[in-house]
Amino acid sequence: MLSKPTPSQPRPRQSWLAATVAWVRRRRIKWGRASLILGIVVAIAAIAIPARALQSRISPNPAQLGDTLSVAVQPNSAGSPPTVKMGGKTYPAFAIGSGEFRTLIPTSPLDKPGTITVQVTSEGEVKNLSVPLKNRSFPTQRIRLSGAASQSATQQELDRVAAFKQLETPEKYWNGIFVKPNAGRISSGYGIRRYYNGVFAEDYYHRGVDYAGGMGSPVVAPAAGRIALVGKVSEGFRVHGNTVGIDHGQGVTSIMLHLSRIDVKEGDVVQAGQRIGAIGSTGASTGPHLHWGLYVHGISVDPVPWRFQGFN
Repeated sequence: MLSKPTPSQPRPRQSWLAATVAWVRRRRIKWGRASLILGIVVAIAAIAIPARALQSRISPNPAQLGDTLSVAVQPNSAGSPPTVKMGGKTYPAFAIGSGEFRTLIPTSPLDKPGTITVQVTSEGEVKNLSVPLKNRSFPTQRIRLSGAASQSATQQELDRVAAFKQLETPEKYWNGIFVKPNAGRISSGYGIRRYYNGVFAEDYYHRGVDYAGGMGSPVVAPAAGRIALVGKVSEGFRVHGNTVGIDHGQGVTSIMLHLSRIDVKEGDVVQAGQRIGAIGSTGASTGPHLHWGLYVHGISVDPVPWRFQGFN
């Protein structure tokens, strides 16, 4: 018969193992309670500390007909682009750094002045931004076209130009303010209404700025971009004349008309101030000049704010 182990004797292996299991069980219970308490604390903290609120701002404010509206948005969730709408149309939002997104919205002389509302949505949260859109007075011109300058546009010309103006390349090529594309004086400003051969052009406004530079004087890129359109009179560009279109990225495009010479080809990447051609009088033109049209999401906007304030 075996005697009981005394304190000075080692315990049998089975008794030691049972004690160890009991100790582990007790520790598990303690950790489980701690985990439960920690979970409750985290839940309370999540309720007490709200998620990052949707932040947005719009400029210029107030705006006027022809301005480009810039909507900057800091969404609820970093990396998740917001939805930006105006007048039932959704405009793309592009990342501009530090978790912020920016949407450009065009206005034109054909819009009605008054208060406009831009709706910004992010993760179910909605903000309505209101901005006054002020009226502008645009002068009227009378233009008489004859001969080759009075020809109608070809369908190929219209289709290629329309497709170019709808480009919305995600990359942003431009940086800072735009430069003058020609050193000549401005002969016709943006937004002018016109009579052509005595007939008022309904729903028309001058979609750009004309520079009355000398025949053959240099035409340069107003900002960095990719040459996305080259059209020639010999290819049916009867109204636009020899044409160069620059994709500046993110829905912003420049089109240069009536050139005498083209020094670039489609696919070329150009920098601000780089020569792309020369002034001419091709297409529907009454004399040597450059027509520079600036478009945002297919709508012609006033280039002046882009030249003096810029949109970084």
